Amino acid sequence: MLRITNTFSGQKEPFNPSFLGKVKLYVCGITPYDFSHIGHGRCYVVFDMIYRYLSFSGYQVSYCRNFTDIDDKLLIKAENEFGDAARYPEIAQRYIDAYQDDMRALNCLTPDHQPRVTQTIPQIIEFVQGLIANGSAYQLDGSVYFRVRRFENYGKLSKQDINDLCSGARIGVDDAKEDPLDFALWKADAPAVSYESPWGYGRPGWHIECSAMAHDYFKGAVDIHGGGMDLMFPHHENEIAQSESLYPAPFVKYWMHNAFVRINKEKMSKSLNNFFTLKDILKDFDPMVLRFYFMKHYYRGPLDFSLQDLQVAEKTYKRLVKQFADISVADVQLVDVQENAVVQAMAACLDDDFNTSGLFGILFESLEALQHDTPAQAQVKYFLIHVMGLTLNAIAEKEVIMTQEIQDLIDARNQARLDKNWALSDALRDQLHSLGFVVQDKKL
Repeated sequence: MLRITNTFSGQKEPFNPSFLGKVKLYVCGITPYDFSHIGHGRCYVVFDMIYRYLSFSGYQVSYCRNFTDIDDKLLIKAENEFGDAARYPEIAQRYIDAYQDDMRALNCLTPDHQPRVTQTIPQIIEFVQGLIANGSAYQLDGSVYFRVRRFENYGKLSKQDINDLCSGARIGVDDAKEDPLDFALWKADAPAVSYESPWGYGRPGWHIECSAMAHDYFKGAVDIHGGGMDLMFPHHENEIAQSESLYPAPFVKYWMHNAFVRINKEKMSKSLNNFFTLKDILKDFDPMVLRFYFMKHYYRGPLDFSLQDLQVAEKTYKRLVKQFADISVADVQLVDVQENAVVQAMAACLDDDFNTSGLFGILFESLEALQHDTPAQAQVKYFLIHVMGLTLNAIAEKEVIMTQEIQDLIDARNQARLDKNWALSDALRDQLHSLGFVVQDKKL
């Protein structure tokens, strides 16, 4: 039986969707104001694998992933680039297109639903009207705010005491509000960058968008709601408060959060300027190497990213490609895949809270034995392609161009070895590795 670590309880729980055989999966999408980074890549590869495995296990899955295509960040970007914030749709479309290219490169399946906030304004307004009608929200100068203290057990997902919460960061302080913790459901704004509503021109607050879109598509409890750990508070906490205030039933059965990607032990983020975009990484590495690298790590554990580790993953993945290079899956039957002993062992790892680290451990331990069983290899390859999303296509070798800069590094390293300056020698070797050159030393 599949067991999932539910962030709400902090425990692994047996997976029992609301309706037998059907799963409603909602994952928070991007705010398209810039190119997506590897933190986004990790999140969406993880939930793509989950989507694939649930389908492989016989569930009928409805997968929804949204776009927050109007936001302060898009307006600022449009103002800076065009001198006109009203041109934010052009910014949104540019980066949505780039994101979709990245997802296709990483072999992520297209979700069943990809709603945009700008296409969901009537549903969002209706949702906000309902919260005002039952007293959970109030109007103020053309904006609408949610009464946080009216919602009993606010903080139950992130395990925070409402009395200990500091107003300000990501919540916003407004002296005119009834309570500093109250957050915006609707923001008054200029007509050029907003929408007409019963409260005047404005646009949605961040949190209400996902509540409205999830309800619009699923009309009831979401079975799995996913996203990065950074969304747990306040975004997902506020989604719960809004949704359960309007519809008095649990909003989500299973909350799932993938851990951060870290650079030098710090969370990777654009605000810290310590991030790699997917496009930058995919210039130098095959997308399947990056997908494999993400899935080698258990989704709930932090991923300490480095180019050196990615190079190691590349070598390992090439070993897989070579192992299955001459194996065809054209005639493989799903029932045979499900009865394959290696597949069953790998599936047991996924049933244990999607333990992909354990899965690849079993796979590599089994490779030698599989070499002499072509049907079994085909069944395992089918699983890797259709469930893990790895194409196992041959990786084109990179064209290495010798430049004067590279030659200078090689010469400097050779001199460092002659001088027995091993620290400098190692540093120069690592620099050459990062540029795609493998150094093989001869005896001095």
